[in-house]
Amino acid sequence: MTENNLITVTIKLFANLREFGPAKSIEKFRKDTTVQVILDKYRLPFSEMKLIILINGKPHIAPDHILTDGDVLAIFPPLAGG
Repeated sequence: MTENNLITVTIKLFANLREFGPAKSIEKFRKDTTVQVILDKYRLPFSEMKLIILINGKPHIAPDHILTDGDVLAIFPPLAGG
């Protein structure tokens, strides 16, 4: 795979999701990479946990969203309040 076919994505895992991977990592992926590919890579249980996903600070619900070069993907566990 050539460098032309790769994008760089910053992945941030928050709170107890850090048990699945580092708090922050910068990785290269294929251009057609979706959020789901990253969830699978880190074995994050998206549907079970109802994870909160932000891409470049904006909420995203669809795990089939295709990432672009330079995206920052932040993943949070469900928030609890009181």
